[in-house]
Amino acid sequence: MELIKEIDILDNHRAETCEVRITQNNALSFQRKLYIESYGCQMNFSDSEIVASIMAEHGFGTTSNFEEADLIFLNTCSIREKAEQTVRNRLKHFQAVKRKRPEVMIGILGCMAERLKNQLLEEEKIVDIVAGPDAYRDLPKLVALADEGSKAVNVFLSREETYADISPIRLNSNGVTAFVSIMRGCDNMCSFCVVPFTRGRERSRDPESIVKECKELFEQGYREVTLLGQNVDSYKWSPNPELKGKAQIERAGEKNVVTFAELLKRVAQVHPQLRIRFSTSHPKDMTDEVLYTMREYDNICKYIHLPVQSGSNRILELMNRGYTREWYMERIDAIRRILGEDCGISSDMIAGFCSETEEDHQQTLSLMEYAQFDFSYMFFYSERPGTPAAKRLKDDVPLETKKRRLQEIITLQNELSLKRNRRDIGKVHEVLIEGFSKRSNDYLQGRNSANKVVVFPKENAKKGDYVRVFVHDCTAATLLGKIVKD
Repeated sequence: MELIKEIDILDNHRAETCEVRITQNNALSFQRKLYIESYGCQMNFSDSEIVASIMAEHGFGTTSNFEEADLIFLNTCSIREKAEQTVRNRLKHFQAVKRKRPEVMIGILGCMAERLKNQLLEEEKIVDIVAGPDAYRDLPKLVALADEGSKAVNVFLSREETYADISPIRLNSNGVTAFVSIMRGCDNMCSFCVVPFTRGRERSRDPESIVKECKELFEQGYREVTLLGQNVDSYKWSPNPELKGKAQIERAGEKNVVTFAELLKRVAQVHPQLRIRFSTSHPKDMTDEVLYTMREYDNICKYIHLPVQSGSNRILELMNRGYTREWYMERIDAIRRILGEDCGISSDMIAGFCSETEEDHQQTLSLMEYAQFDFSYMFFYSERPGTPAAKRLKDDVPLETKKRRLQEIITLQNELSLKRNRRDIGKVHEVLIEGFSKRSNDYLQGRNSANKVVVFPKENAKKGDYVRVFVHDCTAATLLGKIVKD
């Protein structure tokens, strides 16, 4: 019997639903039960699968019912204040569980744990364990300490940890698509971002372990992998263990360095029926070599998430993004030139960053018009303690102005999304079926290469199939079609 529990999450800083799947036999074969909720970016969901694997080795089976759990983990996000408040509200909900069963242990994992450290134990009395993103191997020891009545904390940030040898337990997968982490940490110091402080320095995972994981996933029936990193374009791995950091790896004469373009090739060669996606790209690091590699292999999806954040050079400099408006526009031109006009492009935008003027805001809108994004993730600026912006810049744009500018960005993006989707009407798209439509079991849904959701009558197709779908209508968010026979 399969148990299914749906929980609200924040994926790429937006609300979505995640299915946690376990089997009854699996749950009963362990001495104790672990319940995990994940919040934030896709990397957090990938990390939760690593945590589940580590804890399984120490007698914990996963459960989708927190009321029967012996251990509750919240894998957290610190990208915005709202994300942290969501976790705090969730902890209040678990107070009732703790009152009924005082022996239940509650742990905070991830970026919020790293940022707040011991403060969480003091403020949230029901928290027993605090572990940062690089401390997951230590979780069994931390649980043992909590079992003895001690509060347990490990927020040590590593320069080497990639969890490359751990086979994740696929908690959040639909059985068709899976996340594969290729690197950890970030060396970019965007002034608004907490990631370098919560996830540490950038380090790349051994490519052989990545390819091996992708092969195993394909053999298990998965048909799509998303390669994850805070900045996948800066992936670089050297076979020389003495070389640490990009500057040393790139020194003259170093051979056999695996770049992101080379990694894409190796994963694409696992099997032509295994689709490859990746996230997230950084405009300053995306090379034409990556774009030509994408063009060379049909199973590398023609979709790029390329966060711009602002269309104003002045604001981009204050954000320390490392590129200009003109550079970003040239990258958009390169994508369209090499991969074609149908390549999907999405972005991130922040409204109301420190000192943003109306002219700066209008430049963001005009850049959106130029890029013709298929969709975007859009927010108003939320100051995060400890970031360079919080230390050096004044959060001086009124909240109402932030909200108004954000709404203008959202309105324009909805128009662009509808315009881009209308281009797909009358065309046949290859779609990988991911499951039933959210509205009806008479319809299936999947995504095309450009990462657009396509909904169509199920006929005789099933989850995991590739089908050709003729698109006859659309909304700003979805393509509507019908399966066509070859």
